[in-house]
Amino acid sequence: MIRKYVSLAQMSMQNSIAYRSSFIINIVGSLLLLVSMMYLWKAIYAERTEVGGFTWEAMKAYLLITFISNSVLSFTSEGRIAGKIRDGSVSLDLLKPLDFQKARFSETLGTSLFEGTVTIVLTILILALFSGVQMPVGFTAWILFAISLLAALLVKFGVVYLAGLCCFWTDSFYGISLARAAITNLLSGALAPLAFFPDWLKSLCLLLPFQGIVHIPASIYLGQASSMEAVRMVAVQLIWGVVLWLLGKLLWNIAVKKVTIHGG
Repeated sequence: MIRKYVSLAQMSMQNSIAYRSSFIINIVGSLLLLVSMMYLWKAIYAERTEVGGFTWEAMKAYLLITFISNSVLSFTSEGRIAGKIRDGSVSLDLLKPLDFQKARFSETLGTSLFEGTVTIVLTILILALFSGVQMPVGFTAWILFAISLLAALLVKFGVVYLAGLCCFWTDSFYGISLARAAITNLLSGALAPLAFFPDWLKSLCLLLPFQGIVHIPASIYLGQASSMEAVRMVAVQLIWGVVLWLLGKLLWNIAVKKVTIHGG
């Protein structure tokens, strides 16, 4: 059974490589945004050495983590989920001996493998352009950061999957996608570190799953949490990943009842 999902992941990766124009456009857009943010924050740090507890070296690292998080699970994966619902091909998936959610996650992993490789290469090039980026201290920090990034992928998939299923009730996928992206970027800390937020908004963000996409990986990378605290934060990511997965199954069971297959 697992072999079927592995095959889906492989086919998804192959499709991403073969039809890479969409990804290239998305990654160029993300790259331009990153460079713009780099120069914006560089100007802010021109007259100071620290802002909100972040040095310039730490802020550069934070922006790179945001770039990686937004690039690994791109619009391509999100559009694939909603596209099956909007064009009606979801009805064919109901006839296959595969779980719809697991199949979409397998495809996302396959696509992310290719996109992640490209993102890492681009990140190395950016590191060469903007020297002096803060690095994790110690092997344990690197391991926890890597695990946290994988957990962030699970959390983001959960959010994206739920947003995609909303297309059962509306054809406005781009509206849903834009709203999802705006909420995710704000509450995850992608637009600015949560440390810069008012206390009430920061407290709210720390209660929601979005923190697991950028804030937690960045906090672990920058050494803002001890090893035990980092383990706890990864556990929070995994718990939210499971909760979002279960919510996705629940919403799917409700939404699939709206599918009508004519002729049988």
